[in-house]
Amino acid sequence: MAEDPGKTSQVRLAFRIGYIGTSFFGSQYQPDQRTVEGEIEAACLRAGIITSRQESRLALSGRTDRGVHAKCQILALSTHNPDLAVRALNGQLPPDIWVSAWAYAPESFYPRYDVIIRTYRYYFSRPPSDINAMRDAAGLFLGTHDFRCFARIEPGKSPVKTIDRIEVISDENGCRLEVTAQSFLWHMVRCMAGSLYQVSEGEMAIRDLTQYLKGECKNKVKPAPPEGLILWDVQADLDWHEIPAPGLKVKRIARQSEELHLLGTVYSLLLPGREG
Repeated sequence: MAEDPGKTSQVRLAFRIGYIGTSFFGSQYQPDQRTVEGEIEAACLRAGIITSRQESRLALSGRTDRGVHAKCQILALSTHNPDLAVRALNGQLPPDIWVSAWAYAPESFYPRYDVIIRTYRYYFSRPPSDINAMRDAAGLFLGTHDFRCFARIEPGKSPVKTIDRIEVISDENGCRLEVTAQSFLWHMVRCMAGSLYQVSEGEMAIRDLTQYLKGECKNKVKPAPPEGLILWDVQADLDWHEIPAPGLKVKRIARQSEELHLLGTVYSLLLPGREG
């Protein structure tokens, strides 16, 4: 457990968090919408962990879109009450956000820029028609490319990114794209997933994908739906201390999973021509 140094100095802490993105308007704070940062800030204020967002320099390691989930996202904040932060944060957070580990961080630590590597997984709702074609096409993304055709480019941002690892995996959990890089552009992974699925369905040719990776396109690639995307892993040079998952949150998420599975079965039975 962290030790409280008293009220005269602040301690920089990092937390490894996860969340179900379905009910959030993205991770980034928006004053008039429910967001991951907004809920975390409110929880910290309620518990007395921080007095303001500005003083605590509360920040996440990356921004996720509306509907996108995270298994591992890094939160950083500075607090006069580190022991309270470690003990109380999980209990103050809503059921769809949880803390799984904490670490001391340097005072200068800012997760968006100090993260070493990020890994995303995209789970496809429908199995691809030609998974081998998808795998062959995925290899084209390896290395450094101009991704302006696969992302929304914010002003001042370079469209050039380097993909360190990419893999298309099919197992008992379905088909997924797994991709690792130091950083990504807005919508980039979803656009990559969408283009690979188009290749598998014969809707995009390899020569077109090659041109897009040179930054040459009339129309940008359409992103795949956000619900299948998970920020799977974020690595930083920190010494993590695990925090047990709250039992009530685990039970609630498991119950929701069962309910959604049932809902999917019911929906499929309602389709015309389907018999029970």
